[in-house]
Amino acid sequence: MSWISETAEGVWIQVLVQPRAAKNAVVGPQGDRLKIKLTAPPVEGAANRMCREFLAKVFRVRKSQVEMISGHKSRAKKFLIRSVTSRQIQARLSPSN
Repeated sequence: MSWISETAEGVWIQVLVQPRAAKNAVVGPQGDRLKIKLTAPPVEGAANRMCREFLAKVFRVRKSQVEMISGHKSRAKKFLIRSVTSRQIQARLSPSN
């Protein structure tokens, strides 16, 4: 999966955010990114904050363990998630979870 990579710091994930959606949801891989729908508008950082909180909830980590690295003003974003492995990330995205 080209949207995820594991490093000594944690797991890097590349996401594509669709703001102003009907509900928050992980759509799944789209090209080299993980597509996420968010209800927040892309105004004054609202979608960025919601994306960070949503990723923390989905991957079962504290918000402080999710850091946006790039894409603050773009739909394409890169996050570092600490205290989790790429295997755990993939397992938490599986339909059975």
